[in-house]
Amino acid sequence: MLTDFKNSLSCLNEIIYFDDNQFLREKTKDAVRLQQYIDVAIELLKSTLNEEEKYFVRGTLGNLYRINGEPQKAINNLNFCLNYAQEGQLTSKEIVSLIRLGEALKYNNNHNEALNKFNQALERCQCNNMDNYIDYVHQHKGKCLMELSRLDEAEECFLEALRIRKQKGNPELISSTQAAIDLLYSY
Repeated sequence: MLTDFKNSLSCLNEIIYFDDNQFLREKTKDAVRLQQYIDVAIELLKSTLNEEEKYFVRGTLGNLYRINGEPQKAINNLNFCLNYAQEGQLTSKEIVSLIRLGEALKYNNNHNEALNKFNQALERCQCNNMDNYIDYVHQHKGKCLMELSRLDEAEECFLEALRIRKQKGNPELISSTQAAIDLLYSY
């Protein structure tokens, strides 16, 4: 059942978009379908899962709740993920959890705590020479700063994310960062 759920997530992009009027926050085009994903994830948590599988399901559920406008439920699930990663000294999972938790906190209008999580993620990336996620940290931190009208700081974050993403050569990521920069410059 978990494998089916993982496979179904590839279709999630069909119902998710970035709202230009809401600082590029993720929204859904189909709340009913999004709720179906949430319901399946909740049922999966009732089944016999090992800790790694629970981490995956709760991380996904946290993102789904955030997009569905239920940031407190997102925060609860993502705190589980962060604790799991920290207890297991799983640095890459800790960084991902910090980013996801920061986003949920931002959606819950707790921008200062969100910035704290993004800064922690940035520090973990730098201390452990983990470049895989550093562009994501800069991107999400920049969006948070933009929501706080700290536009110069947001620009620095976006430009650093863009520099890294150009090095990575992923057109989709470059386009995402360029959209954030374009939105920033429209203010």
